[in-house]
Amino acid sequence: MSEQSDPGHPRRNNGVVLDDTAKRIIEVLQEDGRRSYAAIGKTVGLSEAAVRQRVQRLLEAGVVQVVGVTDPMMLGFSRQAMIGVRTNGDLNVAADAISDIEGVEYVVITAGSFDLLVEVVAEDDPKLLDILADIREVDSVDTTETFLYLKLRKQTYAWGTR
Repeated sequence: MSEQSDPGHPRRNNGVVLDDTAKRIIEVLQEDGRRSYAAIGKTVGLSEAAVRQRVQRLLEAGVVQVVGVTDPMMLGFSRQAMIGVRTNGDLNVAADAISDIEGVEYVVITAGSFDLLVEVVAEDDPKLLDILADIREVDSVDTTETFLYLKLRKQTYAWGTR
C-alpha cells in the first residue's frame, strides 16, 4: 500500500515525517498561530521543548509558515484581482519573472485555458493597471484576463493535514 493511500503511514514532505503528532501540531497552529509551545504541548501530549523542536523542523523544511494574515481592505488595498495569463515560452521563467513584480501575491502554474494564475493586491485602480502593465511586459506573456474581486466570501487556511 502506498504512503498516500494508507492513513496510518506517515507522509514525508521535504524530508520531514508527518506523523500523527506533527499533523496535530500543524492543525493547532492553523487554529491559532500565536498559541504557545507549552499550550500546544498540552494539546498534543509533548513537552514545550519537544514542540519547539518539531515546529522548528517544520518551519525549516518549509512545511509550515506562521504568519499574520491581514485583510487587504482594512489596510488600504482596495483592489484585488486574479489575472489569468497565457504564455508562449518556459512557464517557470514567466512565473519567476511575474513573481518578482511588486503587488503580485500568488502565482501558480496551471493546466487549462490559462498557463498561470496570478493574484494581485493593489491600493487602487491606477496601481492595478501598473501591475497589469508590468505583467504584460514579461517577454513570454501573450495575453492576460483580469478578474476583479468584488467581495471576498471565504478565505481559510485551515484545511489541516487531511
